[in-house]
Amino acid sequence: MKFGTSGLRGLSEDLKGRASALYATAFGHYLLESKRAHTGDAILIGRDFRDSSPEITADCAKALAKLGFKVIDCATLPTPALALYGLQRNAACLMITGSHIPADRNGIKFYRPDGEIDKDDEAAITTAAAELDRAGFVLADGTGQTEDRSAECLAMFTERNANLLSAGALEGLKVGVYQHSTVARDLLVDLLKQFGAEVIDFARSDTFIPVDTEAVSEETIALLKKASKDHGLDAIVSADGDGDRPLVTDETGTPLRGDLLGLIAANFLGASSVVTPVTSNSGIEASGTFGVIRTRVGSPFVIAGMQAALEAGEKGVVGFEANGGTLVASNFTINGKTLLALPTRDCFLPMLATLSLAAARKQPLSVIASAYQLPFAAADRLENFPVETSAKLMAHLRASPDNLAAFLQPIGTVGSASDIDGLRVTLDDKRIIHFRPSGNAPEMRCYVEAETDAAATELLATGLARIRAWANAN
Repeated sequence: MKFGTSGLRGLSEDLKGRASALYATAFGHYLLESKRAHTGDAILIGRDFRDSSPEITADCAKALAKLGFKVIDCATLPTPALALYGLQRNAACLMITGSHIPADRNGIKFYRPDGEIDKDDEAAITTAAAELDRAGFVLADGTGQTEDRSAECLAMFTERNANLLSAGALEGLKVGVYQHSTVARDLLVDLLKQFGAEVIDFARSDTFIPVDTEAVSEETIALLKKASKDHGLDAIVSADGDGDRPLVTDETGTPLRGDLLGLIAANFLGASSVVTPVTSNSGIEASGTFGVIRTRVGSPFVIAGMQAALEAGEKGVVGFEANGGTLVASNFTINGKTLLALPTRDCFLPMLATLSLAAARKQPLSVIASAYQLPFAAADRLENFPVETSAKLMAHLRASPDNLAAFLQPIGTVGSASDIDGLRVTLDDKRIIHFRPSGNAPEMRCYVEAETDAAATELLATGLARIRAWANAN
């Protein structure tokens, strides 16, 4: 088990049973010892649609009940819905989800009563789990008693999103909902219809399908393009497994970049300060009236950046990641109503902001996206890429400028390099290539930017090929 960019991750078979109960107990001990919660307090548990999620949920519930917590079952729902409910109830939360990673893996996202855990919390929970393990931790018997509050939790999140747009704001749009196995699928259909859109839902699955909104597979893109053509759609929306990362396509079924969706959401809210990782598009700084703070990849780093901005006196603070997940650190007034801060990734805000822009301008999303004039960006990953190999490659590239130059020699000449998170290299012709091992899976990621779509696609393919070649030779 290992904490990554957002939550604990591991193979489902390894996480089920003792391991999930061990980490839930460690989290419970941490809450009690830090006095962030007390015996008898409520603690919420939600989950995604993976086959392993119900069992892991039950293991965590038993462990937390044994510690004296009142366990509240919030069932299958989007992570931001659970987080919002936890904030309003001042209750800690666990979301059982592997997000976008393959179905044979799963994970747990932890929330304190005041929001998502940070890196210091992760370290404390890891230490507590190790101590429990050494002491011979035993999985609790029986079943954890839970109280079902799923309807109340979902109703609160539905109301939040229903207040984002005015009545009929999406009239005239024909929107597809790629349902697959995301927990956001039914709520998306209901909300879009409520705002006046004509909705076509398709490809609902009873089997879990991993959808990475930051690196959409060619098979998924082909499916989306066919659906858009077959139904004459203006857009398609979807999300990853736990509904905190958005997927939005234009009228051709081509996915829009997640950082563009976050940028649109920030402008929609009228943000004055934006926090986003170094992997987000380099053109963001010139695309809004806000200041931009760059961080390492992962919601804990974005949240820390937003908190620092608030402490520095900034107002209207918003964060987003390259995957499109949008975080709100300040309260905003939208349509005469208060949108409360929700400093965790959310897919609904950027989706609705983007669709409302298309409806208001009466323009295709491809035209709207082009108008931002962002550098063309692309990203992909090598799956089942050993963590040890990733670490060895990154150590080699960092060891000397000559190593980096030699590695990139078939691609271009190094202009400058940033080591904030992975290695982000600006070539002397202004193209950007960024190598970064995944924080929570055996994957090696590559991000690129170039002046044209074709150039970005070529650069990405070449970058991934260089990684494969180096791995095979070493």
